[in-house]
Amino acid sequence: MAAFLTEASVASIPITVLRAADWPAWRSTCAVTVQTWLTASAFEGAPCTTCLIPSPGGRIERVLVGSAPGDSMGVLAGLPYQLPPGDYHVESLPQDCDPFLAALGFGLGAYRFTRYKAPPRKPARLVPSPGVDLERLERELAASCWIRDLVNTPTEDMGPEHLESAARDLAATHGAEFRSFVGEELLRENFPSIHAVGRASHRAPRLIEVNWGDAAHPRIAIVGKGVCFDTGGLDLKPAEGMRWMKKDMGGAAHALALARLVFEAQLPVRVQLLIPAVENAVSGNAFRPGEVLATRAGLSIEIDNTDAEGRVVLADALTYACEQSPELIVDFATLTGAARIALGPDLPALFTNRVPMAASLTALGARLADPLWPMPLWAGYRGMLDSHVADMANGSPSKHAGAIVAAIYLSRFVRETIDWCHFDVYSWNDADRPGRPRGGEAQGLRATFALLEERFRPR
Repeated sequence: MAAFLTEASVASIPITVLRAADWPAWRSTCAVTVQTWLTASAFEGAPCTTCLIPSPGGRIERVLVGSAPGDSMGVLAGLPYQLPPGDYHVESLPQDCDPFLAALGFGLGAYRFTRYKAPPRKPARLVPSPGVDLERLERELAASCWIRDLVNTPTEDMGPEHLESAARDLAATHGAEFRSFVGEELLRENFPSIHAVGRASHRAPRLIEVNWGDAAHPRIAIVGKGVCFDTGGLDLKPAEGMRWMKKDMGGAAHALALARLVFEAQLPVRVQLLIPAVENAVSGNAFRPGEVLATRAGLSIEIDNTDAEGRVVLADALTYACEQSPELIVDFATLTGAARIALGPDLPALFTNRVPMAASLTALGARLADPLWPMPLWAGYRGMLDSHVADMANGSPSKHAGAIVAAIYLSRFVRETIDWCHFDVYSWNDADRPGRPRGGEAQGLRATFALLEERFRPR
């Protein structure tokens, strides 16, 4: 990646990372002229502060960075655009700072979405600390930035056919099998709920499928909600709620990126990647509140609200995944505003039918600075999806427990014998922060990949 160099050069500038507690001792080792400069700069090692120390010849001799305990991902994340363009290397990190995560944070901080607007300048470049796995670093950075690019791209350039193209290219790169069920073919092949949601758009709905790996290996399914734009349908969203709905395919972006990581790492698994890709549009043939839809599972669904469309398209995809009897199904979806109300933008809601898996994912998320928060599949709320005309409804008249109810809806389409986890992700940063520029964001990706590594290729 352009953010990184493989080795330090004579011209690369050293970076020293300090805790505030260690600052006085380090300062006392400096020459008097440097101490004078530090005093003039008012640098005392506070988190997220930097100080450039000049050489006698007027060049940058060293960069000092203040950091907070335990913040590996953020310690270098702000530097790519804080520092002048040039090459830098990490000379010193606190012992409790993970050098891999520090370098990854730097790379994420160097990201800018450049499809329509050139960045004002090039970011600084970094030589990671010795021992950092550069190949893994670049894979994980590339996958995370791919999610950002996909989510940031407006719907005109990221519709169902564009998601299909991204999946087709991924399959071609890694020798995988590709197919797509498009338009009326969805009805012929028994994917009626995907068709119903997407039929009102001028761009045909589709189910995208990629199969990769040795058939003798354990089978897993990766599913991603690909609603490329969500107007809310006939239950139309207000303008404020519709403004950023280009990101409603964030689940598909995560599914593509996770599959990419699995393929590149050559994990010994057989992967089925499924993306139901639609636009939830408004036209004369849009599906209506009160309609009863068929599903691949044979369950009839009463439409309580056309703005709860993501769970409807996922129903057919999850049913199809179960038909292959995988050991594990992982799905990602920008599914509910209720998850954001409960947990805010930074914490994806994690639902799973296996308590030990929730514990493992949560622990991995904490270790990898990729946080997740487990939520209950509370069986007592199943009645909120009752319908008097169909097997179930796609929503509830109650405003309570919206994220849980949505996850319970999905669970009806997953066999109890199959391990399953569902991530209700925001896929977005509302404002610029170090390492997290405003726009699309990867959430839970690295923790989930680490879980797959632990389970299918134990070290």
